[in-house]
Amino acid sequence: MAAITPTANTRPGPSNFKRMWKGISIIFESRVATIGLVMVVFWLLVGIVSLFWTPFQPNATLFAQNLSPNATNWLGTDHLGRDILSRLMQGTQVILLKTRLPGGVSIPGGVALWGVFGSLLFGSILGLNAGYRGGWVDQIIMQVLDALIAFPQIVLYLVVISALGQGDLVVILAITVTGAPGVARLARSLAMDIKTRDYIRAAETGGENVWYIMFREILPNARGPLLVDAMLRVGYAIFAIGTLGFLGIGLPPPDPDWGNMVNEARKNIFSNQLAVIWPAVAIASLVIGLNLFADGLREELSRYQK
Repeated sequence: MAAITPTANTRPGPSNFKRMWKGISIIFESRVATIGLVMVVFWLLVGIVSLFWTPFQPNATLFAQNLSPNATNWLGTDHLGRDILSRLMQGTQVILLKTRLPGGVSIPGGVALWGVFGSLLFGSILGLNAGYRGGWVDQIIMQVLDALIAFPQIVLYLVVISALGQGDLVVILAITVTGAPGVARLARSLAMDIKTRDYIRAAETGGENVWYIMFREILPNARGPLLVDAMLRVGYAIFAIGTLGFLGIGLPPPDPDWGNMVNEARKNIFSNQLAVIWPAVAIASLVIGLNLFADGLREELSRYQK
C-alpha cells in the first residue's frame, strides 16, 4: 500500500504590490492623514506643473504694479509688476523639487527634503551608536548634541549662513545641523528599548557585527517613529526656509522664495495686502498639511501596532 506523503502548502503569499498597498492604505484609514496628504499632493502637483509651465515669466515685470486679482493675473501682481501666481508656482520648486548646486546645476529634491534627509541620516547614526553602545560613547555624543540643542535654532541658522554665505547647500547644511540633535535623541531612545529584545540577544550570541545589529536589526524596527518625525521636520524646515527668506539670508535668486516674497511685499502692505497673504498662505497650508499627515499617520501606526 502506497504511503501517503504530506503535500507542502504551495499557496502563494501576498504579492509585493498587495503588501505595499496594505501599508499605504493605513494612511486612508485616518481622515486627518488623508486631508494632510491631499494638501501636500496639491503643492507637489503645483511644483511639477511649474517645471514645464507658468502663466508668465516669474521674474519678468510685465504688468502694472500692485494689481488686484483679475482675469489676466489670477492672484494679482506685486510691487514690481510680476505675476504672483507664477512666482508662487516656481517658489514651490526650490522647497520640494530641486536643489541648485554651484555652477547652475540642479538635482532632484527640494532644499527642505535634502535638509531633513541629512538630519535623519546623521541623527540616526549618532543616536543608534549612543543608544546601543552606551557608556562613554553615549555620554560624549549626547553632551555634544545637548550643547547644540541649547542654542536657539535661529542662532544656529545665522551662524552657519554667516560663516559659509548664502546658497541652497548652505541652507541644507543649516537644517541638517539644527535637526540632527532631535533625531538623534529619538533614535537613541528607540535603540535603548529595542536592544533589550530577544532577537538582538540572538544576533549578539551569533557573533554579528555591531554595525550589522544597529542597521539591520534595530533600525528597521525603529523606522516607523523616525519616518513620522521626519514628516514633521519637513514642515519645520519649510517654515525655517521661509523665516530665512524673510530675513533676506535664505535661498538666493533667481528662483523666488516664499519667505522673500513676504519680505518684499510687506513694504507695500497698505496698498497691496494680497501680495503678502498669498505666500504666507502657501507656507502655512503646506506646513499644516505635513503636520496633519504626520499626526494622522502616527495615530494609525500606533493603533495598528496595538
